[in-house]
Amino acid sequence: MKPHPFARTALAALLATGAVAAHAADWSDTSLSYRYGTKFAEPYNSDDISKHVVNFSHVSGYKYGKNFFSVDFLLSDENDPSAVGADSGAHEAYAVYRNTVDLGKVTGANLAFGPVRGVGATFGFDVNSKTDAGYNSKKRMLVLGPTLMFDVPGFLDVGLYALHESNAPFNGFTQTSTSRYTYDTHAMLSAAWGIPFDFGIPLSFEGYANYIGTKGRNEFGGPTAVEINVDMQLMVDLSPAVGAAKNTFKLGIEYQYWKNKFGNPSKTVPGATARTPMVRAEYHF
Repeated sequence: MKPHPFARTALAALLATGAVAAHAADWSDTSLSYRYGTKFAEPYNSDDISKHVVNFSHVSGYKYGKNFFSVDFLLSDENDPSAVGADSGAHEAYAVYRNTVDLGKVTGANLAFGPVRGVGATFGFDVNSKTDAGYNSKKRMLVLGPTLMFDVPGFLDVGLYALHESNAPFNGFTQTSTSRYTYDTHAMLSAAWGIPFDFGIPLSFEGYANYIGTKGRNEFGGPTAVEINVDMQLMVDLSPAVGAAKNTFKLGIEYQYWKNKFGNPSKTVPGATARTPMVRAEYHF
């Protein structure tokens, strides 16, 4: 029996985690988190969708740079059904891997300037598998480009990347498979940050922001639009209250703004823009 696509993506995620851990790490942070919101949106769906999201993340630093790996397991309610006519919700696995090589550490040169402490080269991938009624995404994306690392408390990385993306959807309504289709190579301006601060309690402002250019025609011949995806978290470190090590337990709120989701133009596609408040809890080990 062939494994379910969701299970295959989960297995690939675990294998990638092993590859990340294979580097001799100078430091590392691994976490499990849970978040929940009731205002998720999906293209071509005008309903608000509730989702439970479980995440596994690992970040580590080695002699010449750092690795980041994350996989989300997303469970929708019945407003995003798992199949045509189903009363159960869709499920999805979405994995991200990035490796940033610090060019200053590799060459021995001081590449700092102004507020920038270092210059890197980043490569990686995104991969997903979703089981739903309409699209059943099987995204594959390669990422490559330069990254500036800013001298701030915590971290702030800003990169300009080339994206090579493809998908091979299956329409449950028409029972039609689409051969893997590769979009035009397109650009992404991306920022990721984690800034600690203290207002009498230990807090952190964390998140990412992506500005993604158009990627030509989609697999059905339609236009694509500029995509904006901003995800921000305000987290409080509860570890001292329970006698745990710093940054072990975090609780907070999260907000995601995602315009023209997956390149679908909001002007013509219902559900293509999401404004999603969430609650979030994390355990780091």
